[in-house]
Amino acid sequence: QAQLVESGGGLVQAGDSLRLSCAASGRTVSSYAMAWFRQAPGKEREFVAAINWSGSNSYYADSVKGRFTISRDNAKNTMYLQMNSLKPEDTAVYYCAARNRPFASGAKDPADFGSWGQGTQVTVSS
Repeated sequence: QAQLVESGGGLVQAGDSLRLSCAASGRTVSSYAMAWFRQAPGKEREFVAAINWSGSNSYYADSVKGRFTISRDNAKNTMYLQMNSLKPEDTAVYYCAARNRPFASGAKDPADFGSWGQGTQVTVSS
């Protein structure tokens, strides 16, 4: 399994932007679909966005569509989440995940992804 490490979280104000990174080590993830999830205090982990192995296809949760962009650089074994127009309700721990197949195929359940990072905190103040 690949080890995934998220970075780029922080404290920002509403309307600001952040870019999260997810770096993989130990095993290439260039042939795997990957995704971002988030978990706010007292809530279940929820799907944010997913991308296929090549980066040619992606899909988003309705709550972030038009504001967040998922991308990947397979040469760097890294995935990104560009977050614009952040809102207080985006506050959560953000996790990256990898799926042991090339296409995410609409998967949004955390159980569909086998490798996880430790998470990075994003806090958006109003």
